[in-house]
Amino acid sequence: MVALKNRKKAVLFDLDGTLVDTIRDIAAALNAMLERQGLPAQDLDGVRGMVGWGVRQLVAQAVPGADAETLTALTAEVMEHYARFPVVHSTAYPGIPELLAALRARGIATAVLTNKPHPLALVTVARIFPQHPFELVLGDRPEVPHKPDPAAALEICKALGIEPGEALFVGDSEVDVQTAHNAGMACVGVIWGFRGEAELRRAGAEVLVERAEQILELVAGNS
Repeated sequence: MVALKNRKKAVLFDLDGTLVDTIRDIAAALNAMLERQGLPAQDLDGVRGMVGWGVRQLVAQAVPGADAETLTALTAEVMEHYARFPVVHSTAYPGIPELLAALRARGIATAVLTNKPHPLALVTVARIFPQHPFELVLGDRPEVPHKPDPAAALEICKALGIEPGEALFVGDSEVDVQTAHNAGMACVGVIWGFRGEAELRRAGAEVLVERAEQILELVAGNS
């Protein structure tokens, strides 16, 4: 495994596809809207390939050709359903709760940065990880550009009092790799997520891991 260049004081995690397998709940919200509109449903593999850029972009891919007004209305439909049923099937990936506990025991800060709408991000994290106190959880907020823009990642670093180079960004997609690089952070790609190894390699992730405990090995080995 490639060694990290310097000690990391914090780990920033993507949420969907990295910490939590949320694909069935996301697909349910999307397909509820598509069914109401008389449009073909998306299977799980199809939804996996579309998530990562925010709900509006997910809807745009599922309903190609929709104008801006229609897209806004359909996105609101998806959001309404998802807000009602945010954590029905979603579960933490194997080893993630143990990883978070081990990072905390070592004094390494943890935060979540996701393109999931901010209120839903807070609900999901609270329900899936009630025992883990993340220092910060940031979802998509209207006033802040979403990933891969580095603004929110840098906001987290500022709040934690660290330099970007002292943080590790962990994610499962090209969006996360781009975010990390735009913010001046090293990126670890998790191949258990929604995209897989090939995309992460193409995007330029410095390190790829197959198991959650490998992230602890990376960080602990540079502590």
